[in-house]
Amino acid sequence: MSGPDTPTTISVGGDYDVVIGSGVLGRVADLLGADVQRVLVVHPPTLPELTSRLTGALEAQGYAVHVAEVPDAEAAKTAAVAADLWSLLGRAGFTRTDAVVGLGGGTVTDLAGFVAASWLRGVGVVQVPTTLLGMVDAAVGGKTGINTAEGKNLVGAFHPPAGVLCDVDVLSTLPQADLVAGLAEVVKCGFIADPVILDLVETAVADDAARARSAGNPHLRELIERAVRVKAEVVAADLRESSLREILNYGHTFGHAIEQVEHYTWRHGEAIGVGMVYVAELARLTGHLAGPEGDALVARHRSVLESLGLPTTYAAGRWDELLTAMRRDKKSRGSTLRLVVLEGLARPTRLVGPDDALLQAAYGLVSRRADAPAH
Repeated sequence: MSGPDTPTTISVGGDYDVVIGSGVLGRVADLLGADVQRVLVVHPPTLPELTSRLTGALEAQGYAVHVAEVPDAEAAKTAAVAADLWSLLGRAGFTRTDAVVGLGGGTVTDLAGFVAASWLRGVGVVQVPTTLLGMVDAAVGGKTGINTAEGKNLVGAFHPPAGVLCDVDVLSTLPQADLVAGLAEVVKCGFIADPVILDLVETAVADDAARARSAGNPHLRELIERAVRVKAEVVAADLRESSLREILNYGHTFGHAIEQVEHYTWRHGEAIGVGMVYVAELARLTGHLAGPEGDALVARHRSVLESLGLPTTYAAGRWDELLTAMRRDKKSRGSTLRLVVLEGLARPTRLVGPDDALLQAAYGLVSRRADAPAH
């Protein structure tokens, strides 16, 4: 790992770089390319100071900067918001050599990437994630998309960015609940590929549980770098999610179903935390995780996630809604569900078409009483 004052650059298949460090926000122009004249900065309403800094820096370097404020969270990822941005690009005369910058959390980077992918069949995009979730997941990999009433990210495109800038300094102002939710995606990378991540989380919690859940976590930058490396290696091997890349969806089929059933009032990481426990239990039911080692790995899912303050259970009595949402998952083929499960620590595999009775039984193992707290 690099020193605290030296940015880390992680290449994604040699196609683009993810830069991680302190004070790297000013490097956006380095990633835009020489031919860009016009830049659209897409941002949420919660980042006025960062937006002003970024647009000021770009204007000082001679770019014609256009700014679009979009709704916060999942409300940004709609066809109506995307259409408004397309209209702005058209009025401003954006050409194929111009670019979009996504400044914000994962919903903003998803939206900005999709608008860039669809305008003139593809213009450049630089992603500047400002949340932990955005840094380790949404902004890296080139998956872009918006939601519909029928499900999350059902409309989208694969569109690799020109680069990604992860300025860890911005996490100091991130609400703790959002940082903890982002840690769920980091933990996911630990279970599917890099167990050192789990060791670092458990060490931090043991040393100071409150600090482990904050931007003061002494291992936070290393956790970010390790999670980005996992994603970069998988994405480089499978850009369009035809095979290996599906492992990055560990816990996501059930987690996305929770998000949809809850009308996106749950944070993504909270839902994915429950989703990981669900597929761990499913793997035990299907025999993929067996014996004392399998039992211990299922228990480790709960202990790691709960130590960070993430939920590991979901309300009982909602199976029909959840199953309907799961069957709309992007990874499904026809009526056949495809889920990622573990055969052991860092040994993911695909589970195709599991019996409905086993799916429901796993739900029973993550269900809680109706009067129990949701989070």
